[in-house]
Amino acid sequence: MVSIRQTPYYVDVLKEFNYDFGSFFVFDGFVVSEINEGVTVTWEDHMKVMTIDVCDFLDTNGEHLIYISHRINSYAGKPTDWLQFFKYSYNLKGYGVVGYSQVSTLNTAIENLFFNKKIIRFNSLDTAIQWANDKVLSQL
Repeated sequence: MVSIRQTPYYVDVLKEFNYDFGSFFVFDGFVVSEINEGVTVTWEDHMKVMTIDVCDFLDTNGEHLIYISHRINSYAGKPTDWLQFFKYSYNLKGYGVVGYSQVSTLNTAIENLFFNKKIIRFNSLDTAIQWANDKVLSQL
């Protein structure tokens, strides 16, 4: 469970956004998040600013973007806040979660109740990034 900064993928990062609650790494067609330990993520306090920053950088509403949550730290989130994401007309082509614990598996199941597509679970960052790259190539 290492940060994407310590992987060979880091050289492909187009833009890195760092906040007091976590970091977001923008690639060509997808974003990888790493939320800090102990944070309780909400739309208003955290994800709204990140969504605006990433979408402004890429000039998109996210419709062709894939989001990978790289859960290397333990944190909490409000699954119902996905409703706020969609309320503001944001969208995603896909959502993947790289989890390393049973808690992460349970959280993903709850989150899936509020996300409008199927959340794909992965046990490794390598597999998630391969999935994202395959989805990006399929839209060309």
